[in-house]
Amino acid sequence: MSKPKLLVVEDDPGLAAQYRWAFPALKVSLAGDRTQALAAVRRETPDVVLLDLGLPPDAEGVAEGFATLEAIKREWAELPVVVATGQGQRANALRAVALGAYDFHEKPVDPAVLQAILDRALRLRALEEENRRLAATPRPSPIEGIITADEGMLKACRLVERLASVSVPVLLLGESGTGKEALARALHTMGPRAKKPFIAINCAAIPENLLEAELFGHERGAFTGAVKQVQGRFEQANGGTLFLDEIGEMPVSLQAKLLRVLQEQVVERIGGRAPIRVDVRIVSATNRDLEAESENGGFRGDLLHRLNGVPVRIPPLRDRAGDALLLARHFLARFSKEHGLKVRGFDASATEALAAHRWPGNVRELENRVRRASLMADGTLVTAADLELTAPEAPSDDALDLRVARGRAEREAIERALSRSGNSLSEAARLLGVSRPTLYGLLATHGIPVPRSRAEAD
Repeated sequence: MSKPKLLVVEDDPGLAAQYRWAFPALKVSLAGDRTQALAAVRRETPDVVLLDLGLPPDAEGVAEGFATLEAIKREWAELPVVVATGQGQRANALRAVALGAYDFHEKPVDPAVLQAILDRALRLRALEEENRRLAATPRPSPIEGIITADEGMLKACRLVERLASVSVPVLLLGESGTGKEALARALHTMGPRAKKPFIAINCAAIPENLLEAELFGHERGAFTGAVKQVQGRFEQANGGTLFLDEIGEMPVSLQAKLLRVLQEQVVERIGGRAPIRVDVRIVSATNRDLEAESENGGFRGDLLHRLNGVPVRIPPLRDRAGDALLLARHFLARFSKEHGLKVRGFDASATEALAAHRWPGNVRELENRVRRASLMADGTLVTAADLELTAPEAPSDDALDLRVARGRAEREAIERALSRSGNSLSEAARLLGVSRPTLYGLLATHGIPVPRSRAEAD
């Protein structure tokens, strides 16, 4: 096992030589000024630094020593630095600790005492590294690629795991960016159709006049520009899985044709007459309330019943306790490795901002913010400014008022229930343990607008 590395920044050759033989359990390297020290940190990657504040060209003062300390902590925030000060210079020692030094030791040096201080610093460094490693290690999830410690998300993953082995249609319900396609792929790869094709199509991304041809294919000459026969996505997915993302955006005129295919497992290409039998598992996804839309004519109810064999609700990131920071650390480690970056973590302002942000774009937004921040960060720690987020302000006296706190918690619970239920008032009331009339009263009390889709349906 290699020895821990100690970098000694000391301009006195005699004292530097004493340090070299005084710590046989450490691999000691030396630097005599700020330039040499910074170069040595980059080259040697020491585990701990012993820094004398009296360095040239200000060997009789402390300005150069403090400048060296600030430069080290700015670029290597996690690196513990022990400062050596002259007798009676307690004010300088306290200032050094305030600037980020781990500890200090007064000269003349007592090797035994200094060894104890260095040992503590090394143990702290090891503990911090282990904590970072554990924090970046996600809680086991049944699904590869899904990182979560939230019980609601784990419940959705376990449900997907159970459904993978049966070919019932599955409807994934959740906001954009919550990972619906990852769960759809898991339903395919964890089931008996894994060796067959997985075909995904975004119903919102294809114009209405082309979507039918994308799904069912067309014969040569079926319409202008159809210069050859083309298989549709149903034929391409034969034996496997077809993922219909944003199914709520499908035009009503096309929904009847999709329903017939689902009922009979037979497709006809545009311009063709021969029925083509297919064996396809359907997984669909939406961020809309299709039940409400089926009641007001915006989506066919019979098609919804075909698609909604088993619904899987995916909680938004704001409702996944602790997942924002867990995912952020995972993404940061990945981008640092991919791009050879020096960033290693998040500072206090960043962690507070990550926890406080509402994440309207969910995991997709988080990934993009961390990617940008990893590229823009100046030091080894990402800040809230790098993430383009604002750290929450310190709590005011109102935050200590129990009535204010209860009201805030009540409003947050109502908003989470509405989000989790897809704005279904009946389901939200059930989750909150209140009646629907009581929920209406709570919405009015907190100034929360009644969801339009449900209000119209009710």
